[in-house]
Amino acid sequence: MGILDFIFGVKKRQIKAFLNQDAVILDVRTKREWESGHIPGAMHIPLNTLPNRIETIKKLNKPVIVCCASGARSSKAAKYLNLQHINAINGGGWQQLLKQHAN
Repeated sequence: MGILDFIFGVKKRQIKAFLNQDAVILDVRTKREWESGHIPGAMHIPLNTLPNRIETIKKLNKPVIVCCASGARSSKAAKYLNLQHINAINGGGWQQLLKQHAN
């Protein structure tokens, strides 16, 4: 097992654990990106509007899996949510997360 297999395996297990806790999937891509395709049932809040929607997310009282196109914006969003005392992880790109969510 290589280091990348280990890292991605840990991430998959972490996502699965969050899904088992009834996590919310939060997509932080732009409206145009969202409209071109997204995970059914996911919540859409573009990254640039996230600070204005913190209370909405806190009221859900659930862990959050954040996704975007590649994982860069969702990484920023997850870190920000954690600073706001919301249990969040970076789920990476939405298409990869969709594949895992379906399994």
